[in-house]
Amino acid sequence: MLADRLSGVTVESEFLQTHARPTGAVIEPNTPSSGAIRRVALLGNHLPRQCGIATFTTDLASAIAREYDDLECFVLAVNDKGHRYDYPERVRFSISEGDVESYRRAADYLNVSGVDALLLQHEFGIFGGPAGAHVLALMRDVNMPVLTTLHTVLPSPDSAQRVVMDEIIQRSDRLVVMSNGAASLLHQAYGARTDHIDVIPHGTPLFPERAARSKLGLDGRDVLLTFGLLSEGKGVEYVIDALPGILERFPDVVFVIVGATHPRVKELEGERYRLMLEERAQRRGVASAVIFHDRFVSHDELVQFLSVADVFLTPYLNEAQSTSGALAYAIGAGVASVSTPFRYARELLSDGRGALVPFRDSGAICREVCALLEDSRHRAAISSNARAFAQTSSWPVVAQSYVRSAQRASTEHSRRARSNYRARTLAARPIELPAVSLGHLQSMSDGTGLLQHALFDVPRYEDGYCVDDNARGLRAMVLAEEAAVEPLALVRSLAGRYLAFLAFALDRDSGRFRNTLSFQRTWVEPVGSEDCHGRALWALGTLVARGSDHARRELGRELFRRSLPASLTFSSPRAWAYTLLGLDEFSNAFEGDSDVDAARDTLAHKLMELFARSRRPGWPWFEDSLTYCNARMPQALLVSGARMGVPAMVEPSLEALEWLINEQRSDNGDFAAIGSNGFYPRGGPKALFDQQPVEACAMISACIDARRVTNNSWWSHQARRVFRWYVGQNHLRLPLYDATTGGCRDALHESRVNENQGAESTLSFLLSLLEIKLSESATALAAIPPKEPVAEVLAGVW
Repeated sequence: MLADRLSGVTVESEFLQTHARPTGAVIEPNTPSSGAIRRVALLGNHLPRQCGIATFTTDLASAIAREYDDLECFVLAVNDKGHRYDYPERVRFSISEGDVESYRRAADYLNVSGVDALLLQHEFGIFGGPAGAHVLALMRDVNMPVLTTLHTVLPSPDSAQRVVMDEIIQRSDRLVVMSNGAASLLHQAYGARTDHIDVIPHGTPLFPERAARSKLGLDGRDVLLTFGLLSEGKGVEYVIDALPGILERFPDVVFVIVGATHPRVKELEGERYRLMLEERAQRRGVASAVIFHDRFVSHDELVQFLSVADVFLTPYLNEAQSTSGALAYAIGAGVASVSTPFRYARELLSDGRGALVPFRDSGAICREVCALLEDSRHRAAISSNARAFAQTSSWPVVAQSYVRSAQRASTEHSRRARSNYRARTLAARPIELPAVSLGHLQSMSDGTGLLQHALFDVPRYEDGYCVDDNARGLRAMVLAEEAAVEPLALVRSLAGRYLAFLAFALDRDSGRFRNTLSFQRTWVEPVGSEDCHGRALWALGTLVARGSDHARRELGRELFRRSLPASLTFSSPRAWAYTLLGLDEFSNAFEGDSDVDAARDTLAHKLMELFARSRRPGWPWFEDSLTYCNARMPQALLVSGARMGVPAMVEPSLEALEWLINEQRSDNGDFAAIGSNGFYPRGGPKALFDQQPVEACAMISACIDARRVTNNSWWSHQARRVFRWYVGQNHLRLPLYDATTGGCRDALHESRVNENQGAESTLSFLLSLLEIKLSESATALAAIPPKEPVAEVLAGVW
């Protein structure tokens, strides 16, 4: 039985019936060593952001503040994909969803704010990183008790979701779920201890008696209602399909759909789902009986709609859904509800509190709705049962439950062993990465594409444009969107311009890219360099694999296929390398493509043969000199060998990359790129200047791929060490990155930096920053010990 399975789980809704405390009481600690709960922080989304978690966090914070006059309550809000919101005073800190460093800053803020408990609202979709892993950076750093509310408990998580959930459970002092079924699943599927789980129902407002329908223009109508942010999973189309049969028996029925399209769905798909619903209503001949209230309604408006509804519907399609604020509100309002049997609904509507219908069954919806409309006494009985059940879920009661649970978390926290506690000093903790700024890149771009050079930070029109930089720009924008660190509209706008430039640069007859375009929009040469062609292929492969826009990915795939054959005739090793990197990205989307596999095999063996011919004792390299973009060759051979399953390629590429790291290390351990004034011939002098940002970019990217292939975090530490070169860890102790513009200076000379901020240098910095951010989002560095000596690793920690 469920009760047996949940032995030890605290069910707050039952607990409160016999242990209610007076309103306004501050819960005192259970042990003398703990202080009272005087200040709590909530972490989640917050209105005016439009989503269910934002509404929940807002309502819970408001309820706690109302119930406890002398308990301070504030919020840390997560902003989605570069959006900023006009928050109320209660929100004291905002986190950028995709920027892992902002989670660490938030942890620092909490640690110095005297917070007695953190109430973390968890949903996979609101935090950045794979499966929302960024929130773990905050959880690892905070030093106060953590009470985590799990708004979703998945029965079959993917591997990334499982890893994240396991660590959240381990790092939370207590866990809150909103149903007994979710508590059972949390224990059985994830091994969470039952005595660490509290069941607290979703809060609901105190609803007034039935409102006048005339206020909403619904006088004389039988009102069917659904509300919430619209997306395909809502299943609203099945109610529309049921309407003809309902209207046949009850011609005064009107179906009111309250809510805007989910903001993220709208960004990606526009109003496709809503338009489909409207067209479906037209085809079914029920358009006059369907009302779309197309906006995110206020609390008071929602209460009004619920107070006039005869039947509430949640025809959701996700059987695993473990909570629904909309259904909870309907129960609180005492509205007879019809729902599909998703997990939360099965529990909430049991014992005569509503009706369940099969998924995607419009006939069943029709039958249940008609039965409720026909039998007012049955409807009234359901309403009475629902209202009685909701007595324990009003927001005042729920607020008291959360404070009680926070007190338990505080007690658990004080009892936990501290043997593994270690203060994080600045020497041991990486300094946070700079925020990504596209300001200078935007100023270097016009309607044609990205200009090559700048005088200081002012674009030089006379130098025109080139494929090299527009290809880099396209790669950077694809990664920027993936990292969610800039407003989506700006990222997509720049990406579109750079993609258009590459499309224009490709000669469809020869399959070759032209490179340099004058500001007067004329091509300077009929055929571009092999290197620029390879860079274009890399950018297009990245777009195909990682882009979010289907049409752009298709254009990228067409350009990639048209330009790939030419690369097989190239003689430049770096062009081979860029092409191989593009092939590796392309294969992330189209694994097993025979043309791509054949090209990879050809070019990888060319690189391998070059390495075998050129290497000498003490010189494990591909050529007789180190010149430019050196790290791209071992990087390309590494990812290709890993993709092909050929250790004979992986091992020498790692040997070459490690050798290159040592060759580009100064006496004091800083990164020092091979200078462009003479380079480094075998047996000859090593040029120390000028050091170019493109070399740091190549080295960082190669180290990140080495980290991914080997699962050895030493490579990540090397990437961080090299990155410090941009921000002043170099022989001049001067930054190349300009935080005021978002640009990067062009070179490090012997006695000064080159103050010009061209496209190549700026994109080298941006690509380095984005690749590190994405890599650190995907891996937990602290969990994987480096294989090099500790002293070496600590020297490389930024």
